[in-house]
Amino acid sequence: MIVLPLPGFPVDLVSAAPAHTHAVCAYFARNQAHLAPWEPLRPAGFYAPQAVRQRLENAAAEVEEDRSVQFLLWDRGQGSMVGACNFTGIARGASQSCHLGYSLDAQQQGRGLMTAALRRGIRFMFEQQALHRIMAAYLPHNRPSERLLQRLGFEREGYARAYLNIAGRWQDHVLTALIAPLDVTER
Repeated sequence: MIVLPLPGFPVDLVSAAPAHTHAVCAYFARNQAHLAPWEPLRPAGFYAPQAVRQRLENAAAEVEEDRSVQFLLWDRGQGSMVGACNFTGIARGASQSCHLGYSLDAQQQGRGLMTAALRRGIRFMFEQQALHRIMAAYLPHNRPSERLLQRLGFEREGYARAYLNIAGRWQDHVLTALIAPLDVTER
């Protein structure tokens, strides 16, 4: 299991594992309406404990298979999940890249927590996973995500029409990427 403390917060980035099933279910129960505009429609049973546990088992296996690293933002004091940041679709070889996705509990917004979590996670992916490029896409009207990614140094690379089916309809996305600093990638 990977555990990365976040300086200044009582929160760690913890690699997702089946032991987190109850906490993940509770997170989505609290935040389902808050996250709905930014996520795909979910089939019946998607948030059932057995389905969540299976996805967490898959996430743990994907770390071992070098295909993704999915972190929970884990509040040490409360023993609960307050967000997630996922580095998925890891491509090796000439690409050395992945895709970033994230979400944050409605009650945790505005504290700088996601900025700190992504900075820590990105550093881990560049330094420990030796990635060169992290890509992220956001809905054009999602100004908080736009500002967050800009703050982290992501640069706009394109605009994809009807890119992902979010909230029940095909929606355009702004495509961004962050390239590892040269001192990290030239080791």
